[in-house]
Amino acid sequence: MARLRGRGYASVNYPTGMNLGGDPSQALIHATTTGTFVITLSSVDLGQGIKTIAAQCAAETLGLPIENVLVNTADTDTGPHCMGTFASRGTHRVGNAVIMAAAEARAVMLEVAAEELEVDAGDLETDGTGVVKLKGSEQPSIHITDLALAAHFKHGRTISGRGIFLKEPSVPVPETGEMDPDSCQAHACTVAVVEVDDETGTVEVLELYNAYEIGRALNPAMATQQVEGGAWMGMSHALFETTEPYYPRRDHGPRDFADYLMPGPADIPVQHSLFLERPAGNGPYGAKGIGEMTANAPIPAIANAIFDACGVRVTAMPFTPERVLRGLDALREDTLYEDAPPGVPSRGDA
Repeated sequence: MARLRGRGYASVNYPTGMNLGGDPSQALIHATTTGTFVITLSSVDLGQGIKTIAAQCAAETLGLPIENVLVNTADTDTGPHCMGTFASRGTHRVGNAVIMAAAEARAVMLEVAAEELEVDAGDLETDGTGVVKLKGSEQPSIHITDLALAAHFKHGRTISGRGIFLKEPSVPVPETGEMDPDSCQAHACTVAVVEVDDETGTVEVLELYNAYEIGRALNPAMATQQVEGGAWMGMSHALFETTEPYYPRRDHGPRDFADYLMPGPADIPVQHSLFLERPAGNGPYGAKGIGEMTANAPIPAIANAIFDACGVRVTAMPFTPERVLRGLDALREDTLYEDAPPGVPSRGDA
């Protein structure tokens, strides 16, 4: 019996968005009477953090604290159009739409401030704390709350904006099939360190090293959570999750999620994650997509690590102890025949 350690890596590139009739997402934004800017979306937050990213993009564009931004992901009846939460498109599509809407609202905000302060709108700036002021000077100035009140009750202005990000559809060239199916490409590499028990066939993932190029990480903490959560999902696909085949009989299969195998706390490896930032020219503040790709690279990285550890090349998920043991048995048979003395039939003759 031995516990064999191996290391394997895998790299992926992943598209952001799809070529679906322009693949648009829209955003609306308006200021309340107290200076809170409400973003209205139909984009669904599945836990990937689109509300936080939308608020960050709006706050940065408006030049206001993020506390002054509220995100409302209503529904497709009451919100503007969105193609959906898929294709790792949320940050890219929604972020761009929010930036466009916030830029339009900011222009109105500065126009109202210019009227209140009796200066030119082009001479005004925001200081990031909620104050609109003359460039290079602390006075004259006005707080966003007073500005919003004045807009509603004195000037009769709505501080609002609209945004839609649309990628022009790309039609394949008939002769070559050439087209532009996405907006940009993100990249990732995972290195997995595993131990394989050659008596039981059990595989334990000890460490995962994750390197991601995602344009610009708008929220590094959330991006890290996505990478490491996605790596957990990839490891789960690689070693645990299955519904077929049922073995040895169909009634041995999982009936509900209480029976469905996934990694528990004791199975989670140490993870080391970092980001390489190469801002995308068409991304919101340089961001690309990240969501779905985080589960991809760990799977082949673990498979390659198993091969490095014990020489077994697993090609079907999950990489169960039975499959590893069958692979080890096949390797032993190959070795037995290769080392056979003269006169003993070779494996090919047997």
